[in-house]
Amino acid sequence: MGTYYVKGNYRTAESRELKKGEIMKFPYSQKVLEHFRNPHNVGKIENPDGKGLEGSPACGDMVAVYIKVNPDTKVIEDAKFESYGCASNIATASIITDLARGKTLDEAKKITWKQASEELGGLPPIKAHCSVLAVEGLRAAITDYEEKHGLVTEKEPTTEEVIRKRLKHVMNPLTGLDIIRTNLILKTTIEDGIVRVVVDLPANHQFAPAIKEDIMEKLGSLWDVERVDVVFTA
Repeated sequence: MGTYYVKGNYRTAESRELKKGEIMKFPYSQKVLEHFRNPHNVGKIENPDGKGLEGSPACGDMVAVYIKVNPDTKVIEDAKFESYGCASNIATASIITDLARGKTLDEAKKITWKQASEELGGLPPIKAHCSVLAVEGLRAAITDYEEKHGLVTEKEPTTEEVIRKRLKHVMNPLTGLDIIRTNLILKTTIEDGIVRVVVDLPANHQFAPAIKEDIMEKLGSLWDVERVDVVFTA
């Protein structure tokens, strides 16, 4: 049976006879609510082996996934997440990190949104985008690890298009949107393995160090990038 919200309490339909007009069907399963109220693996791993960030708080949902990987077996020994978002986002990140633990990188790559949804007893279709972010966050963390350790098999040459795509995952703290969408990036170039990113922000701005660090982290792990220069306009 479904879960209902009745005068400030969550309960199942069979828990009592309900009068007409007293209830409103709640769109989440009991398991989703359990993971939302008491999510597993919440927090940040210090010095993670891999990190993935997807979404934006300004758009309503964002999730960061952190992993620790055994260097010999390539098994994910720990996985944690930080989330800003709805019940679907938080519950999916909780179950995704549960599923990833103990799996090899290749096994964890195969975890799908459908699998997570089934584990949670189903998710509302309207919330699909919110919950897909957790799956994408895990895959981004795995990719981050593989790039840092030279494990990428398909080595796509780094182009300006690739750079701008990566920069869409760097947040502009002034707006909560990414630095590409907010036109904070004036110019990007790559030549002989050196990436140059010009940021429309003074070098002494309070957020300049954090933005620079995030840019260098997103681009520095690319296989054919030797150096990343971040230049501020003043």
